[in-house]
Amino acid sequence: MLQPSNDPIGQFGEVTNAPLGVFAVRKIEHSGLRLTIFACTPSNPCGSPVGFKLHRYPTAALVMQYALERYNFSTGSEKEIPVTTSTLNRIPVQDEVLILGGGVAGCAASIALARKGRRVTLIEREPTPRHKVCGEFLSGEALEDLHLLGIDVTSLGAVPIDYVRLAAARRAAEAPLPFSAASLTRKALDTALIAEAIAAGVRVECGRSVQTLARTAPNVWQATLDDGTTREAPTIFLATGKHDLRGYPRPEDPQRWVAFKMYFRLASAQAAELARASELMLYPGGYGGIQPVEGGIANFCCVVQQKHLARVGHRWDNFLAKVQQDCPHLAMRLAGAEPLLAKPIAITHIPYGYIRSTTENGLYCIGDQAAVIPSFTGDGISIALHTARCAVAAYVAAEPAPIFQAKLRSALLAQMRLAEFAADGLNNSFARAVLPFCLRVWPGVMRVTAKLTRVAQHAAVAPLQSPVEV
Repeated sequence: MLQPSNDPIGQFGEVTNAPLGVFAVRKIEHSGLRLTIFACTPSNPCGSPVGFKLHRYPTAALVMQYALERYNFSTGSEKEIPVTTSTLNRIPVQDEVLILGGGVAGCAASIALARKGRRVTLIEREPTPRHKVCGEFLSGEALEDLHLLGIDVTSLGAVPIDYVRLAAARRAAEAPLPFSAASLTRKALDTALIAEAIAAGVRVECGRSVQTLARTAPNVWQATLDDGTTREAPTIFLATGKHDLRGYPRPEDPQRWVAFKMYFRLASAQAAELARASELMLYPGGYGGIQPVEGGIANFCCVVQQKHLARVGHRWDNFLAKVQQDCPHLAMRLAGAEPLLAKPIAITHIPYGYIRSTTENGLYCIGDQAAVIPSFTGDGISIALHTARCAVAAYVAAEPAPIFQAKLRSALLAQMRLAEFAADGLNNSFARAVLPFCLRVWPGVMRVTAKLTRVAQHAAVAPLQSPVEV
């Protein structure tokens, strides 16, 4: 028996040309990164060799293909072939899982799979992590999942969030959050997740865009990249976030939402007022949120329906001025603020309320490709981590992707429908007028809503401490 080493670069056997003798392959077993070849040799007689089914084990199939080509060995026949460890070292190893998208969901899934011994390649379209349209709110559930992945958000400068404020017109209401929460830029978080994935043994290819994805065999998916090269694996995790992959679209966005994000350096008095709070602003045609992030700056992220954006000429400056006019609380917050980006980051086609119900065998959809919750909940990052964790558990348990996707939909449906109902209320002019007053009378309703729109927690995480200013 030859039992090759489980090394991180995917080569098998010792780096040596020591002959293993002339033998006949009897059986090949494959588990994770380990390949075991059972063979007949003079010192290890094992009876008559048997044929091997190439479709069962992708890595073993490569070894058999090598034997077929190099020694004219026919599957199902008996033939003695000379093999050395160095020849095994030259055999390429196929990925077990190919992850498309290196955001929160894709990185989380790759880390978990690699730690379970799976051979994983992650493909990310951006060459380096960058700022993205995201509220950057880390709920208690998100903090738990990041902790399990080995991400220490406090060391990254995450800002604790203890309160939520709702503002509309000239009224505002405040309530403490019923769970630990924090705020951290996506650029910082994605950088840490990519580094953790590489440390876990994931092969990461950045700056590569997937153009097409198709089956080439019953258990083989092939992704074609922008340079024409291909990557193959029996299993795909689709984690392309808000960007749909050609051939795998999500439904159209009937509300035609547009999302913007801008970083501001607030005036000192306003920064002090905003400290440890996440504020939700209501205005006609949408809503926005502002909260502190690391580095002493604030993230303002907002959504608006295209028909309302058209009324201000589709211009950011006009839109921001109109929002401040409609929501004086935001005007107060941004008084004397310095915008830190040359122009806002923007994105369209956000199918809020979407939950994927079906998929194909071997195609696990996670993150925004699985579910898109209204942004006001602050649960986007949490759902990305949650769906990644559930998909990994399903894959490891050999649960088919269609069954996983159906179960995930059932688990998220109530939370998603409640969030949609609440979002519809936020866009109602009467609700905008009376909601802040009602919440000041009964602030507990905000805590109840926050709890009901969360994914289930699965561990306890200690409250964050404020990072040391440097």
